[in-house]
Amino acid sequence: MHAYSEVREASPLVGKLRPGGLIWPNRFLNPARRRSGKQHQQQQQVVGKSSGDAPVPLPPSAAPPPGLLLLSSPANAASCPAAAPGWLEKPNCGYWDDNWDRREPLALMNLKKKNEETGEEENSSRLAHYKAKATRHIFLIRHSQYNTDGNSDKERILTKLGREQAELTGQRLASLGLKFDKIVHSSMTRATETTNIISKHLPGVKKSSTDLLREGAPIEPNPPSSHWKPEAVYYEDGARIEAAFRNYIHRADVKQEEDSYEIYVCHANVIRYIVCRALQFPPEGWLRISLNNGSITHLVIRPSGKVALRLLGDTGFMPPEKITRS
Repeated sequence: MHAYSEVREASPLVGKLRPGGLIWPNRFLNPARRRSGKQHQQQQQVVGKSSGDAPVPLPPSAAPPPGLLLLSSPANAASCPAAAPGWLEKPNCGYWDDNWDRREPLALMNLKKKNEETGEEENSSRLAHYKAKATRHIFLIRHSQYNTDGNSDKERILTKLGREQAELTGQRLASLGLKFDKIVHSSMTRATETTNIISKHLPGVKKSSTDLLREGAPIEPNPPSSHWKPEAVYYEDGARIEAAFRNYIHRADVKQEEDSYEIYVCHANVIRYIVCRALQFPPEGWLRISLNNGSITHLVIRPSGKVALRLLGDTGFMPPEKITRS
């Protein structure tokens, strides 16, 4: 039995299993390692073999060169270090879940329902009834600069510069010439104040407040943050922020006829998590993204469920001296 029974080429251009414990150099990811003929054969490494049942560890001298992906067999899984818990049941190697928002048409249909006369399914005729027709444009706005020395939420109000930033953000949104449908904002003071200033530039757009978009720790970041938090914080905040994602980020309802333009004023952690989830990137990477105060992030959700990121933390409309990240 081989210590590594499956060795898969990391490049999707190859994607083959090599029998007999052979490893192929990752030629496609590293052009400098390309070889042909005998040179290529000499680079193939034979992974440790054994005639018995116990796996043989890979000796240091036979360690695979950089750029190789080894997939261990169940036999030696116990000897391998435990993998960090993932956020997806399936590997995220270019995988896209078409039913990520649970609104994929086939998922909304009762596939067991059949025509009473013919006894046959009429999926094709029913499918159109469940297909979204409109595109949703989601504008995620981070609140402006605020007083970080406040002891409570009510004391963490916008600074003078923060109010100026909100004015600039409102002007920018108004200049886009879009018919915004609504503004939903976090119930925290700094987000509420930012919304009130922005809304002056968008008269007639209805506002609403929600606790779901309040700031919090969505999921333990990877790599870890230097600011330690107990697991209970991620457990509680994470469930709420995930609920916000599921509630607000999805393809259009089947009854929606026209494209919509929606504004959500909230916080950096919430926006970063939403972006990762919407693009189906590992959300543990949310802390690798940085967002300026008053910045604009633009997500587009197509009727098919495909998601595109048009803007990420845009503050190009602000003078450099007014850009902050508090």
